Amino acid sequence: MHIFIAGGTGFVGERLTRRLLEEGYRVTASGTRPAFPMETGESFTYVPADLTRKGAWQEALAETDAVVNLVGKTIFHRWTKAYKIQIRESRIRSTRNIVDALDVSRQGVLINASAVGFYGSRGDTVLDETSPPGDDFLSEVGKNWESAALEAQEKKVRVVCARFGIVLGKGGGAVEKMVPPFRFLVGGPLGNGTQWFPWIHIEDLCNAVQWGITHPELDGPVNFCAPNPVRNKEMARIIGRLLKRPAFMPAPAFAVRLIMGELGTALLSSQRCIPGKLLSTGFHFTYPDMESALREILQA
Repeated sequence: MHIFIAGGTGFVGERLTRRLLEEGYRVTASGTRPAFPMETGESFTYVPADLTRKGAWQEALAETDAVVNLVGKTIFHRWTKAYKIQIRESRIRSTRNIVDALDVSRQGVLINASAVGFYGSRGDTVLDETSPPGDDFLSEVGKNWESAALEAQEKKVRVVCARFGIVLGKGGGAVEKMVPPFRFLVGGPLGNGTQWFPWIHIEDLCNAVQWGITHPELDGPVNFCAPNPVRNKEMARIIGRLLKRPAFMPAPAFAVRLIMGELGTALLSSQRCIPGKLLSTGFHFTYPDMESALREILQA
């Protein structure tokens, strides 16, 4: 099988590319970097491109059997009015261009990244794939992003809207931002720490993407998150214990909002998500609990 990975040079994309090549797939990846940041073999092709613009990359995509779309500006940046437009447009324009390029005679599935931000901040409510969306900025982005992907159904393409939890892994992602305060002895929860933190280890995320490609019964919205979300204060306690550092220095909610603006409000939100569809189709998590996930990341 030949798979196209849009956004293949990011934290998730690079690791997913490596995993799929190890599993024997042919992979074509696209990204905005001039070259791919790892050595590859004959089964790999890299196409540098800005997917918010139509171009020759669409011809390369049309020659593959499945598509994984990971394109989107990071949300971990101060949300000015201009940057919010980039967050939204980088996701929706690229997705529309991808759907336009799909070859109805060849491609069977589109795994399109989304996010648990779709649900908004929901306190202690348990959220599965049937739960309604929220009404904040990330919720609106998520709804429009998924709507653009689902247009591929008109081409008889199976669409998985993969609602990612916060991705944990070595060498980047959320861990790279969470750990430094603990190393400098000022680690602790955000706000009162009672908000739920939906997460997934990057190994399980890559496995879940492959599962979505190979299991035709999986479609529509799917929560790509571990089955055991934790409260923010519990996560801080686990990090502190594994690093042998204190974890009692909370970042007051007002300070988080003052420093980070609207992003700070998003970081204080609560989503108690469960991966109902993945579990119902028999998917097995290598790292179902946060302690085992963080131990692999921090102590290896």
